[in-house]
Amino acid sequence: MESLGAFLKSRRDRVTPAAVGLRTYGTARRVPGLRREELAQLAGVSAGYYTRLEQGQAETASAQVLDALARVLQLDEIETVHLHNLARQPANRGLSEPPHEEPHPRVLALLESLGDSTPAIVLGRRADVLAWNRAGHALKAEHIAFDAPQDPARRPSLPRMFFLDPLTRDLHRNWDEVARAHVAYLRLTAGRYPTDALLAELIGELTMRSDEFATMWASGEVADCTVGIMELQHPTVGAANVSYQVWLQPDSPDHRLEIYTPNDPGSADALRILAHETRRDREPDPVRSH
Repeated sequence: MESLGAFLKSRRDRVTPAAVGLRTYGTARRVPGLRREELAQLAGVSAGYYTRLEQGQAETASAQVLDALARVLQLDEIETVHLHNLARQPANRGLSEPPHEEPHPRVLALLESLGDSTPAIVLGRRADVLAWNRAGHALKAEHIAFDAPQDPARRPSLPRMFFLDPLTRDLHRNWDEVARAHVAYLRLTAGRYPTDALLAELIGELTMRSDEFATMWASGEVADCTVGIMELQHPTVGAANVSYQVWLQPDSPDHRLEIYTPNDPGSADALRILAHETRRDREPDPVRSH
């Protein structure tokens, strides 16, 4: 998981003096971005206070101070939310295992209403697949059992699939872009839920088992991934360019309904073929039915 100080330092390192209007007069600098005292001065706080904040020695930081730091660090809206989340974390927090996630009946009803022609999946807090329709399963993970999301012990984890499953990697031609989006969203989630033991376990496992995940995590990127593009090379229907969009669920704010739509006629044909194949696979064998 991440501390407030670590996030502040990572953001401070990426802001150059020129970006905030400071003149360096050509002198050599030992840090890649702003110095602590420079950031403190621009944000209107003492250098000593900011140093204690970054080192985890200050007990609290007001919303006004955090907003001032976010302004100087040029944080976007989601990064600012993450900064506030980190500042609210208790100093001596312990980890606890949350209860198993279950999709809300209204979310399942919405998923069912999409039928099998529009691929869709329901994701939990840690991007575990809580449910999917046939087309969503066929598009994202036809090599995994369709009923796997029904058992919490077998639920597919999209982050694990992206970094530890070669078939998922081969599916995505823009793997690096989509993988970075997963990592950035995991960081946002970690700020929201600093005591989630399963989330901490997931991040630790991926850091240990995937050098690429470790590198992306170390970059400090944070984002709320609600829209994006997947460039696929699907084993059944070939190349497809698909957009994903996330519908947030008021009844279950941790859960996200992710829907996939084609971006061009060829991709639309590919999704229609995939939907047709899933329906055909579900039809009873006329020989075995007698």
